[in-house]
Amino acid sequence: MTRQEAETILQLTFKLPKFYDEQWLTIEKLLKGEKVLLIEKTGFGKSLCFQFPATVFKGTTVIFSPLIALMRDQVKKLTALGISAKCINSEQTPDANTQIMNEAKQGKIKILYIAPERQENSEWIEATQQMNLSMVVVDEAHCISVWGHDFRPAFKRIINLVKLLPKGLPVLATTATATKRVELDVAQQIGNSIMTIRGNLMRDNFKLFVVKVSTEDEKLIWLGKNLNSFPGSGILYTGTRIATDIYSNWFEHLKISSAAYNAGLDADSRIAIENGLMSNKWKCVISTNALGMGIDKPDIRFIIHTQIPQSPIHYYQEIGRAGRDGLPSYIILFYNPEDRKLPEAFIESGRPSIKKYEKVISVVKSELHGERELMKRTNLKQNQIRAIKADLIEQRIIREVIIGKSKKYEFVSNSQPLNTKTFEELRNAKLADLENMIAYVDTDKSRMKFLCDYLGDNSNHTFVNCDNTGEKKITVSVTSEWKEKLQHFREEYFPELEVESKGSNLVNGVAASYYGVSNVGDAIYRSKHEYGGDFPDFLLKLVIKAFRKKFGQEKFDMLVYVPPTSSGDLVKNFAVKVSQVLNFPVSHNLTKSRVTKEQKVFENGYLKTENVSGAFTLINPNDIKGKSILLIDDIFDSGATLKEAGRSLTNFGAKKISPVVIARTIGGDIL
Repeated sequence: MTRQEAETILQLTFKLPKFYDEQWLTIEKLLKGEKVLLIEKTGFGKSLCFQFPATVFKGTTVIFSPLIALMRDQVKKLTALGISAKCINSEQTPDANTQIMNEAKQGKIKILYIAPERQENSEWIEATQQMNLSMVVVDEAHCISVWGHDFRPAFKRIINLVKLLPKGLPVLATTATATKRVELDVAQQIGNSIMTIRGNLMRDNFKLFVVKVSTEDEKLIWLGKNLNSFPGSGILYTGTRIATDIYSNWFEHLKISSAAYNAGLDADSRIAIENGLMSNKWKCVISTNALGMGIDKPDIRFIIHTQIPQSPIHYYQEIGRAGRDGLPSYIILFYNPEDRKLPEAFIESGRPSIKKYEKVISVVKSELHGERELMKRTNLKQNQIRAIKADLIEQRIIREVIIGKSKKYEFVSNSQPLNTKTFEELRNAKLADLENMIAYVDTDKSRMKFLCDYLGDNSNHTFVNCDNTGEKKITVSVTSEWKEKLQHFREEYFPELEVESKGSNLVNGVAASYYGVSNVGDAIYRSKHEYGGDFPDFLLKLVIKAFRKKFGQEKFDMLVYVPPTSSGDLVKNFAVKVSQVLNFPVSHNLTKSRVTKEQKVFENGYLKTENVSGAFTLINPNDIKGKSILLIDDIFDSGATLKEAGRSLTNFGAKKISPVVIARTIGGDIL
């Protein structure tokens, strides 16, 4: 097929006038049955490089993508063009996914998007053997490489499929972010015959700024003063889920329209926010890095980071979502030297300690276990177990076995000892990446040139699009007026506790503050761990405010407090003071029927739940039967303790249990 013939089809099918030269070069290679690694900037049109040949080939093209939002977006657009496209993902029912697989086996689907994790699904593996595959695409191909910024073990399994493909079946791997090391690693894994096409990564429509601050308050205040003056709408990236909540409530307090997005939202909420972003419903969407990849919105006018990313690769990928229409877009990064602690923590937790690997090996040596059993036996988090499993399988120290319908892991006898050299190299490489990100903050030269050089695009260009090369520097000034606004917000903003569950009369509650973002945590710590006496009165006033905002219109019969593990009478004395202010009785009836450990010693939710399961009882159950209860505790972390106390009170006849705590921790899930 000539380029002229292909562009005639392009105009009829995709309603586009012509290909870029690098798009056509890629497509031409794929039409000849070759393998291609395409490295191009976000917004270049990488998806057309596989969508076009997919419509020309007779069979089904399978696209592995880690991004459900991208799947939905692209399937919607392809369907509107009359192209048969579907996606299989975890947010659809098993029956819906099975139906789509059957359609693919029958040749009814041209383009099928699927998550890499499906490579672990036996139904999918069987289905691929019955499909007429015409091409395999690995989107976000940097995820294949442990040296990539977003390595995912499931991507390794795609390579197993690629190696089984007949010679002459085209394979395309695409990414916007690959250093030379990642490029070589991906190319080597997919096959020596692969051709690499690397484009120009420069984005001269960006206006890049770094804003140096000394406190979190300065970030909140500057954004409160200036966000509405930005053109159009954009994305504000934070480091944690908790931060999305804080910023969205701060903006709501200031009447700035926004929505908070993170991986903890249900599918319907995520879809609604994605659609709202596309239609400019809000001034900004506040998100962890769970949002953005695969969102094809040309007119994102600003991207602001309140937290420094782990590397220039992460940063380039996230800012690449702005200004795809070529018009000016503002790129702002806040930096407080304290900010480096969060990416350092990510790096440390990304590869668990060698002791944790040895713990898993020891447990699997003694008996076959599934993932949940491994978490319970080792007291490790799920993400740690999954990282360790992937590495131990890679080194052939353990292997998967299927017993009935369950997947277990067994030790491979006579296997080689654990090789830790790669782990150390990887950790050191990631720490070096973080130092390079801080070097971006501190550079006095072109910021765009810095990013391009780091990513291996050494093209000569004169850059004048940042605060070092012509744009005015941004500084933060904090006035007493804005200090008062922020203080007022903190006295009115109370985090929600989501604890409702079936079979319990416990309702969602409220915390007076977050533990780590105000002086509340310090005050609790002094009382609990430094013999500072009862919780101070300012905490009492804050808790009363939180109670009145959440439950002020409701009637309560009684106040109950959670019995402590190790903090003596602190919670009891605090509960008594709350009951005196609210003027309804406090009960001392809820006690522990057995000794429990402090929840903070447990790493995962399974063990936290087991620690308190069945641990509460009532001295005089009749006192609470049919009553509406206010349940008081000091700190909320996983919620396991409150949920178990709520179940116990429900079983003893409480009509409704409403929890209030002094502080909610900022730990737990990040994205």
